[in-house]
Amino acid sequence: MNKLHLVLLALAVLVALVFLAFSPERMKAWQSRFLDVSTPALKAGSALSTSISKLNTGLKTLDELEAENAVLTAQNSELRATNQLLGELDAENRRLRSALAYSERSAFRLLPAEIISRDASSWWNTVKINRGFAEGLDSAQPVLTAEGLVGRTTTVAKDVTIVMLLTDENCQVAARVEGTNEQGILSGRRVTGNAAPELVLNFLNRDADLQPGMKVFTAGVSGAVFPAGILLGEIKEFRTRELDGQALVAPAADFSRLEDVFVVLGTR
Repeated sequence: MNKLHLVLLALAVLVALVFLAFSPERMKAWQSRFLDVSTPALKAGSALSTSISKLNTGLKTLDELEAENAVLTAQNSELRATNQLLGELDAENRRLRSALAYSERSAFRLLPAEIISRDASSWWNTVKINRGFAEGLDSAQPVLTAEGLVGRTTTVAKDVTIVMLLTDENCQVAARVEGTNEQGILSGRRVTGNAAPELVLNFLNRDADLQPGMKVFTAGVSGAVFPAGILLGEIKEFRTRELDGQALVAPAADFSRLEDVFVVLGTR
């Protein structure tokens, strides 16, 4: 045993003898002081242990979190689908109410119809509606929407009718420009690509003073299919040709999104 060990052993024996020499009351006093000093540290340790325990209890496993995320994702998708459906129903409701209001104030006797078929190969030429001769339809009757003229009936079956659209080059309409004496023949004209056909108003005067925005209506020529006063569209551009004037016309009806139409049965 080296000298350092002997010194430490002597100190330990000395400390032990000192404590043994203390009276019980003195020992209690020392214990009380020790507790006063150590209590804050013990409390802090206990509080930290409790907090860690609570944190561990509140944490969820990865599987639980993934399961909750899947449920929330499904609920979110369902809410988006419901919101979209409500938006579509609201749009349809407003469209039908607008059509009903137009039918009630129109000067014509109108039969409502729905477009049930539209082929891609004849998208701008014809559509089929769910009305026929069982409801009093005949060929060569005007078909329109609240916005303007759509076309005219052609082939009529019992419950289905083919409608030639205004954008078809074979659907020709006598037309007049509002606020002027200008009259001509309006028809569709093919353009390159998949764009919608143009509407052109031919046989106008070469010096006609036609400006963009002027309204174009059916002229109501005697014996014609279309009665006077149905909106066709508005002037986009006027061109002077060698023998006459020609105007490009923006259609009043949206031919790319036709859904509900009216067939004109006569005047009120």
